[in-house]
Amino acid sequence: MLKEVEVQGYCDERFEPVKEAFLKNFEEELEVGASLAVTLDGKFVIDIWAGYADASKTIPWERDTIVNVYSTTKVMTVLCTLMCVDRGLLDLDAPVAKYWPEFAQAGKEKIPVRYILSHTSGLSGFEKKIRAKTLYDWDRVVNILAEQKPWWEPGTKSGYHSLTHGYLLGELVRRVTGKSLGTFFREEVAIPLNVDFHIGFLEEYDSRVGELIPPEFDVNELAAYMVPGSIAMKTLANPTLTAKEPLTRAWRAAEIPAANGHGNARSVAKIGAALACGGELDGVRLLSSNIIDKALEEQIYDTDLVLLYPVRFGLGFGLNSKEMSQRLGPNPRKFYWYGFGGSVAIMDPDAKTSFAYVMNKMVMNPGLPSDPRTERLGDAFNNVLDTL
Repeated sequence: MLKEVEVQGYCDERFEPVKEAFLKNFEEELEVGASLAVTLDGKFVIDIWAGYADASKTIPWERDTIVNVYSTTKVMTVLCTLMCVDRGLLDLDAPVAKYWPEFAQAGKEKIPVRYILSHTSGLSGFEKKIRAKTLYDWDRVVNILAEQKPWWEPGTKSGYHSLTHGYLLGELVRRVTGKSLGTFFREEVAIPLNVDFHIGFLEEYDSRVGELIPPEFDVNELAAYMVPGSIAMKTLANPTLTAKEPLTRAWRAAEIPAANGHGNARSVAKIGAALACGGELDGVRLLSSNIIDKALEEQIYDTDLVLLYPVRFGLGFGLNSKEMSQRLGPNPRKFYWYGFGGSVAIMDPDAKTSFAYVMNKMVMNPGLPSDPRTERLGDAFNNVLDTL
């Protein structure tokens, strides 16, 4: 058992049980390095970190350590897209092809913007075989998707758009603003809110990036996802990515808005706070509250064709459901998304709370999001909220 783990940062005394749960994860050797942040009414009540930024445990996890959060990046990408909707630049019910004419190929001329947000467009993965380095060529990727035929009737099913989500939404943002998704996020969200989150960044930040530690894979547990020719297999195995890819300068420099965002719990929670507080934080208005309400309207609720478990999708966010309520708590308006390996962002507009967890030791739990670390943290957090 690890001894004398030092948890650094700030924790409101009311939330000490959450800090204790965070420490417990280290004591049970479930962590190498991690950060946890929680906001209440837009103010931090927890902002803590501990452990090491590297697998060899020689570099301490610092206040400004950032790490690749994989699909938690989608929260930022969806936010940027909804900002364009709020500004009247995108119409949720207009065809994607209205803004991106090339998208009309292969029978996609009528697919509306909302289908992209809700993972129901039928474009969950790439039909053409690609390699990881293809992801660094934006124009090539969006051209592949523009030419591709949907894998199911759009709007009838969800199939988690693991990597394609960021390119599809990012191209829409680029078409209506003239800015790449990473640039739009930096200029319209990160700088105004003063958050340390990046979708594509320069080499000067490399020294602060924590090393992801690959998860252990159980082939038997993954068997259902690896059925040859299945939508799940085609989506998740093309290209095959590992925790080593984020170590490369090419990955860090690219904009992969569904997967290569880098930040810490503080930055994720602060963005979540803006969403949980009606779209405004510290005098910075990102979204109108009615757009957030619209984003929380159920778009589809069914067994997802890629994730293979029931997911209730709003416009880009996962919504609370009977399957998720044990993890998220009972509030039906909570919304969330997880990143591969364990990171998570959870927002509650009724309680005006945001919860963010970011780590470098990755876990692989097929099926419903299940991680003993976040389950312990979430239980402690929900128990505290019940007493306030």
